[in-house]
Amino acid sequence: MTIRFDGRVAIVTGAGNGLGRIHALELARLGAKVVINDFGGSRDGKGGASSDAALAVVEEIRKAGGEAIANGANVADFEQVQAMAAQAMEAFGRIDILINNAGILRDKTFSKMEMADFKAVMDVHLTGSANCTKVVWDIMREQNYGRILMTTSAAALFGNFGQANYGAAKMAVVGLMNMLSIEGSKYGIRVNTLAPIAATRMTSDVMPEPLLKAIRPEQVTPGALYLVSEQAPTKLILGAGGGVFSTIRMEETTPVYIADKELSADAIAARFDQIADWSTAVPREEANQQVAVFVETAMKGLKV
Repeated sequence: MTIRFDGRVAIVTGAGNGLGRIHALELARLGAKVVINDFGGSRDGKGGASSDAALAVVEEIRKAGGEAIANGANVADFEQVQAMAAQAMEAFGRIDILINNAGILRDKTFSKMEMADFKAVMDVHLTGSANCTKVVWDIMREQNYGRILMTTSAAALFGNFGQANYGAAKMAVVGLMNMLSIEGSKYGIRVNTLAPIAATRMTSDVMPEPLLKAIRPEQVTPGALYLVSEQAPTKLILGAGGGVFSTIRMEETTPVYIADKELSADAIAARFDQIADWSTAVPREEANQQVAVFVETAMKGLKV
């Protein structure tokens, strides 16, 4: 089956440049009507309130025969995001797809980072994703169909120097995905997360030129399109960059019981190799599975 988006309506945030722009152009090429959201700010989130970048992408789509409208909402402002959803509904009558792509960077070591910079990054990446998801959630529930894509980063999943604010925000959207994929399942809403590596203005000065040429946004977008298609899975993290793709998941080692009579920090240290034996690791589908395994292990230990 060929993936297409005929009859679907998509909102893509941060779609005036970089990955968001390519996501939007490809959605439109494959039949979707697209809301091009872009605040028009600089990479650090300052400035904004200019629709030039969004309007340019709309023009590209229209020249190619597609349908699109521009929106300049700041995703961190809930009232502006509500207005964006209302604009989409007035123009197109439904919202099927949301790609939470908007982001900013304010990189510094944690010791030098102002908490205002920490908050600003959290507001755009985490609160912005929650705001946009909130305003489409009930629409998608009533339709009994929805596809929502979060955007995370290797910096969050594995750590990176000088990005405490960015890493915290990008890990938080994975937690948001975990919850919403469960809550949305009976309403036909699937929620996934993309972990892209791509040459954009966000990465232009943190990667060498030869690498930037090898990791074009166009090589990431097919992964995003799959994750918002009718065939999409749910609760998946997809790594994507340079035409290379992987899946990433949270795992847990087999729990180890330590009886009360010997329970101490020393006992944990003595058995830590067993506790941290990653050869026993398995994923958990939801929190209750992890709790159940702990309770079962504890109950077995008490009977020994």
